[in-house]
Amino acid sequence: MNRKQFLWLMLLVVVMGGAGLGVFWKDITAYRDSGAKIGAQLLTGIRVSDVAKIRLQDARDETTLVLKDKFWRVEQRGGYPADFGQISGLILKLLDVKVLQSETVGASLHGRLNLLAPVKGDSKAGGKADGKDATEGTGTQIELFDASGKRLAGIMLGKVSLKKDPLNPLPNARDGVPAGRHVLLAGREDRVVVVGDPLEKAVATPGAWVARDFFKVERIRALRRSGADGWQIGRDEEWGQWKFLAGGGMLNPSAAVAANNALGSPEFTDVVVDDSMDFAKAIELTADTFDGLTYRIRALPQATGDYLVKFAVSGTPSKTRKRDAKEKADESAKLDQEYAETVKRLEARVLVEQARSQWTYRVAGKVLEPLVRGRDLLAVPAR
Repeated sequence: MNRKQFLWLMLLVVVMGGAGLGVFWKDITAYRDSGAKIGAQLLTGIRVSDVAKIRLQDARDETTLVLKDKFWRVEQRGGYPADFGQISGLILKLLDVKVLQSETVGASLHGRLNLLAPVKGDSKAGGKADGKDATEGTGTQIELFDASGKRLAGIMLGKVSLKKDPLNPLPNARDGVPAGRHVLLAGREDRVVVVGDPLEKAVATPGAWVARDFFKVERIRALRRSGADGWQIGRDEEWGQWKFLAGGGMLNPSAAVAANNALGSPEFTDVVVDDSMDFAKAIELTADTFDGLTYRIRALPQATGDYLVKFAVSGTPSKTRKRDAKEKADESAKLDQEYAETVKRLEARVLVEQARSQWTYRVAGKVLEPLVRGRDLLAVPAR
């Protein structure tokens, strides 16, 4: 090999080496760019206190949560108070959740990951277009706004990613347990990321966001049901035996206890904003308590088996405790203090109940079944 051939060979090595080095640095840069996203927070530059409005929409429902006068409210439920804990939990998760995976996915494939944007107006129909389900492939859209109405972030939640857990014995965990969620960020629709939380409570159903505070009747002294098949039951002492207050027959103790317990912790499934319902045919229940309170509950049966319920609470808790003649002075002082604290808690609860009494609620039939049954079902069967 002569000198000229050697120089040409060295030049070729340098050129090839430079090209390889360029490819190497290009790959390193791409790796670093991707790595900056993986492990990072999904949303940045947003504080919890910045969020004053949340809008969620899927293929069938829409919910708008608004912070008004320091309270969160559900617009689609006539401004009914929202569950603050649930809302703050969602905001914290959205701001803290980390990116596990990031991929470039074309718009034509978004439907496979349930990342298509829901169309307002068509979602309520839930019908079919061109032989296909109009809701197929759509996701849950979440938008965060500040107090001025400026949009802080737009997120599309798609398909939940599953993780195999061979140690989980539950049948519904056979295909895996929820471990993450496919997500699109507004302005970056070309990138699909998987975050490390399934965000399963981020739903667009308005009823899922209402505060669950409801009335609670304790220490019932007398209970009445209206109507031709009505009844009245009562007891002389809080732990005394229940009995019919009018008419003959023997009261079934189990039925009386079930009726009493049904008012101890009732639950509702949703708030109803339709005020056109006629409650003239509603079943009326009245509960008088040893605390001096009276609860009036009206339950309107529905074809679905549920009830629409309105309630009202009146009266004032007694501030004086009935003392036992055998009490000692030091015992009385302690019991009086405990009773005073109980009355304060009761008065605070009544205020909340009175505020909630302006609404109409949907209650499952099984919740009220022990109360709406006729007199014959409360009595001991004749032999």
